[in-house]
Amino acid sequence: MSDVTETTAPIPQDPPDREAKKSDGKIRAADGTSLKRSLNRALRRQKLRALVLIAPLLIFVLVTFIAPIADMLFRSVENQIVAETLPRTTETLADWDSTSGDLPGAPVYKALYEDLFIAQERKLHTRLGSRLNYELTGASSLFRKSGRGVDDIGEVYQDQFEDFDEFWEDGENWNSFMGSDAWLADIQAWDEDSGDRQPRFEMRDGIAEFFPRTAEKYEIYADVIQNEEEDYLYDEDPWALIYSAFYDDLTGPNGDMAAAYNGPAAAQIQAAAAAAADFETVDYPAAFAEIDRDWARTPIWQTIQTYSGPFTNGYFLNAVDMQKTPDGPELRPENQRIYGTLFLRTLFMSLMITGSCILLGYPVAWLLANLPARTANLLMILVLLPFWTSLLVRTSAWKVMLQQQGVINDTLVWLGIVSDAGRLALINNQTGTIIAMTHILLPFMILPLYSVMATIPPAYLRAAKSLGATNWTAFWRVYFPQSVPGIGAGSILVFILSIGYYITPEIVGGTTGTFISNRIAYHISSSLNWGLAAALGAILLAVVLGLYWAYDKIVGIDNVKLGG
Repeated sequence: MSDVTETTAPIPQDPPDREAKKSDGKIRAADGTSLKRSLNRALRRQKLRALVLIAPLLIFVLVTFIAPIADMLFRSVENQIVAETLPRTTETLADWDSTSGDLPGAPVYKALYEDLFIAQERKLHTRLGSRLNYELTGASSLFRKSGRGVDDIGEVYQDQFEDFDEFWEDGENWNSFMGSDAWLADIQAWDEDSGDRQPRFEMRDGIAEFFPRTAEKYEIYADVIQNEEEDYLYDEDPWALIYSAFYDDLTGPNGDMAAAYNGPAAAQIQAAAAAAADFETVDYPAAFAEIDRDWARTPIWQTIQTYSGPFTNGYFLNAVDMQKTPDGPELRPENQRIYGTLFLRTLFMSLMITGSCILLGYPVAWLLANLPARTANLLMILVLLPFWTSLLVRTSAWKVMLQQQGVINDTLVWLGIVSDAGRLALINNQTGTIIAMTHILLPFMILPLYSVMATIPPAYLRAAKSLGATNWTAFWRVYFPQSVPGIGAGSILVFILSIGYYITPEIVGGTTGTFISNRIAYHISSSLNWGLAAALGAILLAVVLGLYWAYDKIVGIDNVKLGG
């Protein structure tokens, strides 16, 4: 026997803090932490693990689906090109009353000359003309023509300065007093064959105080020459715009200060300042009217003023056959309204295609669900066969078959259903589009229907008949209600696919069987009116979401099933 007085190992005791925790009455985990906190921590870890697993798919969806939609919505209201290309014009034009019937004042025309001169040097005036041409027909050619004409306006002052003193002919002389001494030293030492970029132009300190307009234009000129045209700035002759800005500085409110200039080329500048007062001036309104008479009319000015903001609702108004005017939005003339008709036609034809697919697909899906497995598999191969052939080939085949001299009309004539002289017009119209798209989209209706019908127990029908129901009553009261979720799933698939279809209506639809998607494609690839295309796409997206919402409210999206 062991001695009871023998020393035994001490019984482990909880540390004092754990004892204190036990005494607070909370349920704790094995490590002593609160069970609730421990569970929350485990739940967070589980959520993070799930987020990491779905992160690749989430990023893929964001990049390929959400980002393009966001870009489309932005483009549908973005309108920065007018204000960015004509900043001085839009600013001076802001105070003009477009409803007065009077033309803008001379300062607006002068601002237009400066903006247009810079824009044509940067090759931006054609883009601006194309943008305004969406709102006013003829604006594109007007800006192209004016871009060629602004040189003549500026040369009025350039010729007089150069005739007065040959000093003003050479770019080196202009750079001698516009550029800083450090930049002049660097640019003269720069070797064009060295592969190094030419030194970036630096304005001489204080020169902007004497010649603010000239300095502003000269910096733009230097930037274009060095960075966009990549020419040698030092010996490049200045733009005609520089001469007109220099004339403004010498004869404007800052003329006295300019005449007191005592920096490099002071003698030539002071002499030019004294002579400039007698120079021939430019009548800017008359000069622009000489370039094109449209500048002497108010519509082009109203259009510039209306679309001078960075954002616009003009694209959306155009998409619903309206337009912005000085008096506010108004409907376009009746002969210019096309988009409302296209939207209604798209909805109508999509509904017709969806209905046709239900009528044709329901019996096929029922056969698939009720035939023996071997026969059903063979039939399923026939249903899936169109997926293994090119969409373009299938559509082209319909174009051949639906011709007036095609297989279908020949068969109808052979059967005596129609006369040879009364062959049906099945192509290049809505009928052709509905027939071809019903065939193409039919599998998208059959497959959801089949997946739902396959889960309906046949015993239900037998039970209904054993209770005295006729075949029709058993089908309509027992079988059909259980297949409605499949009809809903197939209808959503077919309708959403058809409302945005492009290739098939383009090939077989002619002028009356095309969808709104064909117009969107036209604006993206042909007219390059991406803003209007984005607005049409945004409206189409809103219509689909609206119909989806209505379907959820009426039928219930929970009733849409793709199986079991």
